[in-house]
Amino acid sequence: MYCRGAPCARQVAALENLMATPYRDLFAAPGTAGLALAGLLARLPLPMTGIGIITLLSQLHGSYALAGAVSATFVLTYALLSPQVSRWVDRHGQGRVLPLATAVSAAGLLLLLACTLLAAPDWALFIAAMLAGCMPSVSAMVRARWTAIHRGRPQLQTAYSLETVFDEVTFIVGPPLSVGLSVAVWPQAGVLAAALLLVVGVAALVLQRGTEPPLQQHEGATSPRSLLRRTEIRLLALLMLAMGVIVGTVDVTSVAFAEQRGQPLAASAVLSAYALGSCAAGLLFGALKLQAPLQRLLLIGAAATALTTLPLLWVGDLPALAIAVLLAGAFFAPTMIVAMSLVEQHVPESRLTEGMTWLLAGLNIGVALGAALSGQSVDAGGVRSGFVVALVAGGGVVLSAVLAQRALRPSAAPTSPEGIIP
Repeated sequence: MYCRGAPCARQVAALENLMATPYRDLFAAPGTAGLALAGLLARLPLPMTGIGIITLLSQLHGSYALAGAVSATFVLTYALLSPQVSRWVDRHGQGRVLPLATAVSAAGLLLLLACTLLAAPDWALFIAAMLAGCMPSVSAMVRARWTAIHRGRPQLQTAYSLETVFDEVTFIVGPPLSVGLSVAVWPQAGVLAAALLLVVGVAALVLQRGTEPPLQQHEGATSPRSLLRRTEIRLLALLMLAMGVIVGTVDVTSVAFAEQRGQPLAASAVLSAYALGSCAAGLLFGALKLQAPLQRLLLIGAAATALTTLPLLWVGDLPALAIAVLLAGAFFAPTMIVAMSLVEQHVPESRLTEGMTWLLAGLNIGVALGAALSGQSVDAGGVRSGFVVALVAGGGVVLSAVLAQRALRPSAAPTSPEGIIP
């Protein structure tokens, strides 16, 4: 047994060393541990708020229609405003903009709670949700800090991988935490916790001056044009939107699939499999040093993302669905990491935060859109028709990646002072 087990032990040790070394190097720079912890804390409120609003209003008003509409108002406002907040950050710095945006968002969340306590009219809930949508994109802020620390070094891919995994972790932990507080403690507790975490987390991030990206003082920093006017950013944002549709579809359709088979609690295990596949793939991808061009990796990741939606159409039981979802999740994080790396290569340093935020905004819109479309599809044609939405979205991922190939060639990179293609 010893002779047979020793090679296996050496292989496990080699794999552990492969995974550990790049992440040890990543945190060798001063202040990086605090940056990672503050960023993880500050991004929890985003996944907590949407589901927290739904749980709160459905309990107090008994209307999922109202709850869903107010939550959708928050999500869409966040998706539209977060790139603008990031644009101001690129111009004026995180230390000046983040406290203001956080204060407005936290005030909106507290106003929402006050509206529920004072039985305010429904229209007041929508105003509060729009104010709450001023929440800054913490994921983009933290990635911008990592970029300033490790620009042009292999550790940058590792940092993007870690941040993508942290994004997944917050969407695993945040919703059940918010729902649990609202149901077990107080209906307003989930949204209140999100507001407190937002203030504390962003304050912890802003106070870390040593890792804040320096302002780039050149003409591109004051360009009035949005980065979304650039073809490659637009196509990458569309790619992330299509990937978000897949995520939203998997969430809703998996719940419907489990309920149809009389095991609603099993849906949480299925969705955990998706997150597990994405997290494991993201950590492994961050430890690798691939030499292939990023454009090619994007195309490979897009094709794999599309292909892994096919098994969803043929699953017949919950274990098979969990395996299919695990496989589908395995290509989400690497594709997102490559997309973020391409943004870092193709936008001016002075506008990096805005560029990354457009991709994250596309992802969030896609998740909301996927949930809405798949929900209607399931109601109209059953569970399998819901998975068809994921298949169509997979085609959109591939199409976006193919169209982006020309725009992402090195020769297509902007050379004008503003870095903008007219």
